[in-house]
Amino acid sequence: MKLIIQIPCFNEEKTLATTIRDLPKEILGIDQIEYLVIDDGSDDQTVSVAKKENVHHILRLGSNRGLGQCFAKGIQFAIEKGADIVVNTDGDNQYPGSDIPALIKPIMEGKADIVVGGRPIIKHPEFGLIKKFFQLVGSKVIRFLSNTDIRDATSGFRAFSKESCQRIVIYSKFSYTLETLIQAGSNGLRISSVDIGVNLKTRESRLFNSMFEYIYRSFITIIKMFIYYQPGKFFFMIGFVFEMTALFIGLRWIYLTFITLNPDPLRTYLPSLILLTICALAGFFLFFMGIIGEIIKVHRKLTEETLYQIRKNSL
Repeated sequence: MKLIIQIPCFNEEKTLATTIRDLPKEILGIDQIEYLVIDDGSDDQTVSVAKKENVHHILRLGSNRGLGQCFAKGIQFAIEKGADIVVNTDGDNQYPGSDIPALIKPIMEGKADIVVGGRPIIKHPEFGLIKKFFQLVGSKVIRFLSNTDIRDATSGFRAFSKESCQRIVIYSKFSYTLETLIQAGSNGLRISSVDIGVNLKTRESRLFNSMFEYIYRSFITIIKMFIYYQPGKFFFMIGFVFEMTALFIGLRWIYLTFITLNPDPLRTYLPSLILLTICALAGFFLFFMGIIGEIIKVHRKLTEETLYQIRKNSL
């Protein structure tokens, strides 16, 4: 069984050597371990460090394409090189390499297709209260959208089986963490998590400049993935809100017009009727969008299944 540990990198010359040296050289049950550094258009000495550390593979993308696409290119490269399991870790040495055997164990035992390393969010001393709150809330939302029970949805320390690698299709440039969970849950892949440790922070995140930007971009990603993979549920939920609003306005109009003991004969409640009409039409339009979305979803799944078969046959 072959394991490839991939490290997406953008200007990681200061921490990459430590990250590589911390990776396991052998694991019981694994016949071959190889390291893959994906250079996402670095303009420092990241590639030179990788060569100095004698990593097995260096994939240079040539330009900065974002973490999501960097991750996807690495996964594709790894399965083309014959990987049975792919582990993704960060170039800033956030995740201990000693936790990789525990991370891949459920896949080796045939119990999972994707395993996520769950960080101790509540007890982590470097996570502020605001970050802890949004990490927990965000993970709960992802659990709802993906029908999984993953505790740490944004953890980038993950293991993927060969089957799951062949099925992954990444659309986002920002990050892959949320998208892969929603996609995997939609495709019926088995997802589990294991507890991991976290090394001391070596640098600030390069994915975002502030907590507000992180929350905003994560929120946009979640909405996009919700529309991509659960369009019927997304549009029906919003449409239901509009229809319930229209129903409330309609009942209020009936009460004020026909049931009130002393109705005002000069009041027609025309604004309420206009708002009722707008809400009702908006609700029906959103229901229609949900139906169209479900039709498109079927075609998207057929396209992804075709891509999966092409990847599988090419190997």
